[in-house]
This record gives sequence, structure tokens and C-alpha cells, in this order.
Amino acid sequence: MTASKSRADHSAADLTPQKRAALVKRLLGWYDAHRRRLPWRALPGEMPDPYRVWLSEIMLQQTTVAAVGPYFHSFLKRWPTMKALAAAPVEDVMSAWAGLGYYSRARNLHACAREVAAAHAGRLPPDEAALLKLPGIGPYTAAAIAAIAFDKRAAPVDGNIERVLARLFAVNTPLPAAKTELKRIAGALAPAKRSGDFAQAMMDLGATICTPKSPACTNCPWTNDCAAHALGIADTLPAREAKRARPLRRGAAFVAISKDDAILLRRRPPKGLLGGMHEPPMSPWEATFPDDPTGYAPLKAEFRKLPGLVRHGFTHFELELQVYRAEGVARANGAGEWAPLANLKAFALPSVMRKVIDHALAGRNAGPLFATSQSAVSRDADR
Repeated sequence: MTASKSRADHSAADLTPQKRAALVKRLLGWYDAHRRRLPWRALPGEMPDPYRVWLSEIMLQQTTVAAVGPYFHSFLKRWPTMKALAAAPVEDVMSAWAGLGYYSRARNLHACAREVAAAHAGRLPPDEAALLKLPGIGPYTAAAIAAIAFDKRAAPVDGNIERVLARLFAVNTPLPAAKTELKRIAGALAPAKRSGDFAQAMMDLGATICTPKSPACTNCPWTNDCAAHALGIADTLPAREAKRARPLRRGAAFVAISKDDAILLRRRPPKGLLGGMHEPPMSPWEATFPDDPTGYAPLKAEFRKLPGLVRHGFTHFELELQVYRAEGVARANGAGEWAPLANLKAFALPSVMRKVIDHALAGRNAGPLFATSQSAVSRDADR
């Protein structure tokens, strides 16, 4: 099969109703036999719970299914309904989210719950336009909720679906420029019936069969329909523009440990990067380490610089932190909030701050509190 022939046969512009129906039927047949069992997904024959769908979709943004699972169960146990979540203090929600990353999601999650409770009697609206007006819900999430929770004809396009469609129709335009074209293809394919199952089927296909590397094409229900497979280029798609190098920022963190084993913490401003989260006091993050780091120390104490650095990756920059530790510090009023080591996990500490504290506690008999890895770079959204 020639490239031009393949593209003609599999062009979204030439997707006839008969071809679309055949593609939908094959994928849904595969999904019925191979669908993943996920804690937020309704079983066959069950009605989806919109609250669970919404909660999972917010948590799954830029985060793996494996990482989300424990948080989803914890949130559902603590706040089983939208109204329960809306009534919770935002500080509790941020603390429960700590470690999952992209912390603006947690703030928007709580804001969305409050708005739904106040304006929609605690029930999510079923259509995309209304969903898009809610905090933290963008085009993908609105389409996913409309399709999965309410079985509306909607076309959510996440990374898995982008990959599946780029290969199915041999779309060579690099991402992110290809997003508009892939969204258009997804809209053309989306069926009027079982729209939620179809969307989840494409997600499952991308997660289990049409994987980024070494796709299992022989097990794919669309193997004979896939233009990239026919051309032998499935491994190369979707194409991506070269990533720009992220700038490096540096700073100093100060971990003050009191005589009764508490750590001094402060809250970051409510908006912006890691907004509303706890942190040990630290210097600004700039291009170079501060010339006189002790000028940023939160109180008078004998801070000693620890060997090594804490490294952390955000979406748009890399961060290196020098860590200074002082022990046996007398508690000082107004310097911040003293958090007992025994209860530290209850505080809203993002991953980078957990790394800082583990680094400061290295060598103590109790060992690290959070078991963070200094070699693995975490990714948090810098927003």
C-alpha cells in the first residue's frame, strides 16, 4: 500500500458514516472484552457516578493511574459527596492532596465543589458548555465528564487519544500543532450512543496497546485500519516539536528543628506557584544561589549548610536548593508554625518541600519521613 493510498483510505475528511460505524463497532467490541477495571469507572451495566468521574479526571491530569489510585480512595472516604467536599476547609483539601503535584488542581477542585454545591445543588451540570464555566475544568475535562458521566456525544482528547488518532490516520504534523487536527478527527469519530465507553476505550487502547514505545499492533482492534501501521511508522508517531531547555533556578531552604522535635513551617501565598502550601522558610528562587543565605534565615539560630543539593523539576524550570539545618531551636512566636515531626504528614507539604525535609533529617535515627528520592526528578506545574 502506498503512502498516498493509505492516507486517502484513512483520511478523517473522507470518513464515511459506514467507515466510522465500523471503527466504532470494532473498538467497542474490544473494550467490552478488555476494559480496565478502575476505581472510578462504572462496571458494565452500572450508571457512572459524576462525582467520581469528575474527581478522577481532575486527579489524572498530568498524573498516572497508579499514583492517583490511593489519593482517589482517600478523598472518596473522607469526602464521599460533592457537598461534603465543598464543606471542607480548603487547608484540609490541600493537605490531603500533598504529594500528588500540580497543586492548582486542588485549589480549583475545592472551588469547583463549592460552586457546584451553591449553584447546582451539588450536582455537576451534564453539558460541556456549563461544565466549562466551573473552576478547574477545561475543554478536555468538560468533554470527558460529559461523555463518561452523562453519555453525551463529546470528544475528549488526552495524550493517549492523541497518540491513537495520530497513528490511525498517520498525522505527521508535530504536537502541539497537531492538536486542532486531532481534536477534529476525534469529533468526527465520536458516536452518539455509548460515547463514554468509546472515549474510555480509546484511553484504554492508548494505555495498554497503542503505547508510546513498541505498540502491540497485533493485538489492536484497529490494526487493519491503521495508516501508520500500514506505512510501518507507528513507532514514530505522534511527532513532537523539540522541547526547549528549562532554565535553572537556585535558592536556600532553612529547616529549624526545635528542642521538642518540631519543624518551623510557613505558608506560601494563596495564589501562584504551590499556592497555600506549607514550606520550610527559604530564600527567593533566582538564577544563582544567594550570596549571603543566612540573611534569609527565619530566626536566630546556628544554621549549618548540609552537603549536597535538593533538586526538583517544575514544568517550566529546574530547581536546586541548598539546605541549612539548625537543631535544638527555641520556639519563637510569630516566626511561623511549628509542626511536630510526628504529625508532619498532616501538613500540606508539596513534593519539593518533602525532599527538603528528608534531606535535612538524613542521618537521624528515625530516618526520612517521606522516603523521597533525590535522584528521581519530580514534575510539578509551576502555577
